[in-house]
Amino acid sequence: MVNQLSTQTKAQLKYIDIGVNLTNKRFDKDRTVIIKEAEKNGVVKQIVTGTNLAESKKALQLTKDFPHNLYSTAGCHPHDAKDFQLSDLEELRGLLKDPQVVAVGECGLDFNRNFSPEQDQLRVFEQQLELAVECQKPVFLHERDAFEAQYKLLKKYAPKLNGGVVHCFTGEVEHMQAYLDLGLFIGITGWICDERRGVDLYNNVHLIPSDRLLLETDAPYLLPRDLPKELRAKPKSSRNLPQYLPHIAETIARARDQELVELAERWYSNTEKLFRF
Repeated sequence: MVNQLSTQTKAQLKYIDIGVNLTNKRFDKDRTVIIKEAEKNGVVKQIVTGTNLAESKKALQLTKDFPHNLYSTAGCHPHDAKDFQLSDLEELRGLLKDPQVVAVGECGLDFNRNFSPEQDQLRVFEQQLELAVECQKPVFLHERDAFEAQYKLLKKYAPKLNGGVVHCFTGEVEHMQAYLDLGLFIGITGWICDERRGVDLYNNVHLIPSDRLLLETDAPYLLPRDLPKELRAKPKSSRNLPQYLPHIAETIARARDQELVELAERWYSNTEKLFRF
């Protein structure tokens, strides 16, 4: 299985990180280095997450600076819903016309922190679902403690959506199955490497069909807790990096008792299929 692969074989595997927050200020000093280091470690493409209008514009600009490595999303995170205006929606519509922008989002509902009132979150999420139907690009979804409300809206729009992924899934098996039944993909991060919080995900990730599984770091967040010290760019740094994606991949393969080479090829093709590179 995973540990039977040679170092040379592992080095030849290619990955796409579907969720990287490269516009985050924690990358301001070395963003170019981070992108190049990821490529050296097999992460040949990355999708930069847009969380509001300003960040979506920054994400798109990054794709212009690195057209062979980066794509982006454009949307409004539920945390920012209270500040979202109709004029923002129009600007997002314009961004989504660019071929480098491959998804609507990060969008969804977050009733865990409620940085925006629930009614604003619901309004802005539905606006973005309508936009996704209009432009026929997949949705990049966020959900925390809001499954019932999120599922209700997704079920309403699912027949007209052109796919989507539940980003950084950490929920219950029943919720995972419900999302799969809607035709959505499931994105797995380094959460699965956390022996405290990620045990259920580790034990249940094998239930996700291979053709519905996607891989992401959500960098600079969610540094894998079991990442070997020798792999860390800075031993004391808590910053997650896209170059750590292969480590997450090995953990998932081990949890699924599945060949890493087979999974890596599947992940790559799944990503190309959903985001239509």
